[in-house]
Amino acid sequence: MRRTAASEGIILALASVVGLAAFFYPFFMASLPQSLSRANAHAEDAPLMTILLVGLCLGAMLAPLNARRMNSKIVAVLGVLAAVNAVLRAVPGPAGFSAMFVLPILCGYAYGATFGFLLGALSLLVSAFIGGGVGPWLPYQMLAVGWVGMSSAWLPRLEGRPRLEVLMLGLWGALWGFAFGALMNIWFWPYVFQPQQAELYWRPGLALAETLRRYAVFYAVTSLGWDLGRAVGNALLLWAFGRPILRLLRRFQRRFHFVHVPAE
Repeated sequence: MRRTAASEGIILALASVVGLAAFFYPFFMASLPQSLSRANAHAEDAPLMTILLVGLCLGAMLAPLNARRMNSKIVAVLGVLAAVNAVLRAVPGPAGFSAMFVLPILCGYAYGATFGFLLGALSLLVSAFIGGGVGPWLPYQMLAVGWVGMSSAWLPRLEGRPRLEVLMLGLWGALWGFAFGALMNIWFWPYVFQPQQAELYWRPGLALAETLRRYAVFYAVTSLGWDLGRAVGNALLLWAFGRPILRLLRRFQRRFHFVHVPAE
């Protein structure tokens, strides 16, 4: 059991390290193909990243399945929830609002880091194929929403204090509303440059302090308003529906004897 939990942790850690490297390696390049649009961003490495990420997801799923820590019913639920979350992503909302963060947060919190990461990543993959959203941005979206689900497992357990639990989850959703937007900008930001707004964009050779300053300005001008809508929407949905959804998830957990054992 401990060996399997450790293998899950290693797979998630490897996926995260690969993901962070994919997001940030352009800042260490001496030169990049910059243009006025996002067209050149990760055009060459994104397909390989997608294949690698899908392979790591399969590994994270097979490790607990082979050790009977995840049975066929749990895999079926994972598939159903991934499909539901893919549909929720398509629900239109104001500003940057999206309902796709609620299930990864609640399932990651209830079922653990592996389930949360898989749900987040695979639901984005399903959504992309359903809606024709396959592109170089896809592996970065999969990673970001996967991290939403994975990190939700790290929240303190407050089952005995339901009001405080839902308050915490709503605030967590609001935090991720901003963090998701800030992270997703990075997949294309180093590849874009517009001379008339040069102070908003990165150029090879910039010092770290200047890079952070420019990104802060870029984020405030282009993304903050959208992310505010996403953060408020996440919080309101979790406050409104967090308790009944958690009850359903825990009822299923008890019925099928699905016990989350944290990776060590």
